[in-house]
Amino acid sequence: MNYRQQQDPRLFVCHSDGDIVQEIDRMQWDLVRVSNLVSPPLSSRMEGVQVGVIEISENTNLDFIETFIRANAAIFWVAMVNKEELDNHAVRYLLKNYFYDFHTNPPDFTRLQYLLGHAFGMAQLCAAERPAVTFTASESSILGQSQSISSLKQQLQKVSVSQLPVLITGESGTGKELVAQKLHAGSECAAGPFIAVNCGALPAQLVQSELFGHEKGAFTGATQRKIGKIEAAHNGSLFLDEIGDLPLEEQVNLLRFLQEKTIERVGSHQSIHLNVRIIAATHVDLEAAVKEGRFRQDLYFRLNVIRLKIPPLRQRGDDVLLLAHHFLGQQDNYNRLSFSDAAEVAMLQHNWPGNVRELLNRVQRATVMTSGRYIQPIDLEIASGAPATAGDCLKVIREEAERDALARALNEAQGKVSSVAKQLNISRATLYRLLDKHSLL
Repeated sequence: MNYRQQQDPRLFVCHSDGDIVQEIDRMQWDLVRVSNLVSPPLSSRMEGVQVGVIEISENTNLDFIETFIRANAAIFWVAMVNKEELDNHAVRYLLKNYFYDFHTNPPDFTRLQYLLGHAFGMAQLCAAERPAVTFTASESSILGQSQSISSLKQQLQKVSVSQLPVLITGESGTGKELVAQKLHAGSECAAGPFIAVNCGALPAQLVQSELFGHEKGAFTGATQRKIGKIEAAHNGSLFLDEIGDLPLEEQVNLLRFLQEKTIERVGSHQSIHLNVRIIAATHVDLEAAVKEGRFRQDLYFRLNVIRLKIPPLRQRGDDVLLLAHHFLGQQDNYNRLSFSDAAEVAMLQHNWPGNVRELLNRVQRATVMTSGRYIQPIDLEIASGAPATAGDCLKVIREEAERDALARALNEAQGKVSSVAKQLNISRATLYRLLDKHSLL
């Protein structure tokens, strides 16, 4: 087969036998040859290489080969090895964890040609699939097939076209800013700016200046006029992350803006009318904060016109694995790694207190720390976990059945709460409590 007809494929060959290399060259690969791996070849020589052949003999430095392959993990490696070396535990470990396949000596060049061709085909297939897993702010950016995420996507389609304030609630790491970006992207102000402000990270003495701006000379150090975050979001969206951490005195000023749509810069008495959509988010219980006097009730009602609740990762079932494989596909060495069955079970059993952010961090760490082709629970720093008890299983089954019944009834009633309550023979108050419990509101 003439591989040069397929985009001039390059083959890296490290072999000491010139006759064997000459036979491989007759297969019409574009060869990059070295006789040994005493030192790594120049990176320019490795450009465009998708398949590589390495000789493994009793004189081979296995540690150096492991280091070299780690540095070129995107290449599909094939070993040419003597049969007696297969009894070496270190060789078997290297073949199992770092090589696509191996070929025993003496070489059968017809079989070797087929093996290299198959490796090249797999390399092309993996390379072609990579753009599909690129994380972008498109519709596919909110990944998940669980009922709660499907419901969230449906709500987003309805809410995006409105200019009403939106309050996004959910635990830290669930993706509240991503949802806010989707709201902005689907709104009529999508062409305008999206300004994000972390209210918890603003210095108390500078909150007013950061949000509303200031005039030159308004206070010590104000050497020039500064546009605040709200004014910068004119004709766009302002995302107030961790709104529950906003100081009480600044909550008054924000409430005034929501009511009047005007601001005054610090040091000025001129009112500036602005067209800004407010999207707020918090991981704290604002209702409890209102009762405790830490958050103004009137501001809470102004922000909580439309509410989107993001479910925690532990309630999203197999979405954990979908996201894990997505994050793995973003890594540089994605095409040589996969999750072991034990790792997938461990991820499904893990409670994920840090939610999606924690999952991303663990996957990124695992791709660096794993010593083989299959990521194990220890690479993710997740315990394998004991099997669920009978009581736990029964509880899970009951909750899943309850959730399925609610979702089915909502679908049949086209979202009419009164019809759902009547169909399930429960009060509307009980129905709302159950919908909130299962993140179906």
